[in-house]
Amino acid sequence: MNKSSSTVLGILAGTAIGAALGILFAPDKGSATRKRIADEANSAKDKLAENAKYLKENMVNGFSTKKQTLEDQVEDLVSDVSYKTEDVITALEKKLGELKEENKKFQKA
Repeated sequence: MNKSSSTVLGILAGTAIGAALGILFAPDKGSATRKRIADEANSAKDKLAENAKYLKENMVNGFSTKKQTLEDQVEDLVSDVSYKTEDVITALEKKLGELKEENKKFQKA
């Protein structure tokens, strides 16, 4: 789990625990306390759903960006290899030409 999601979960847990303890120790009728607990639970559930959606969107965007970056890097690498291959072929052709010239010296006229 990454740092931001751990922080969000910690904040939510602390909020929920604090709200529950505050409600339980508040002087109120049992039915009113149960209603407040249910309301707080629903509120915490909504906040958790919101944060989960936010984290999901961030992860999807992050993966998409990293995928694009990786694709760009692969494309650059292929391009670089292509240029290097051309350089090697050119050098080999030059060497072959030199070897042919050397070989002509050894052939009978």
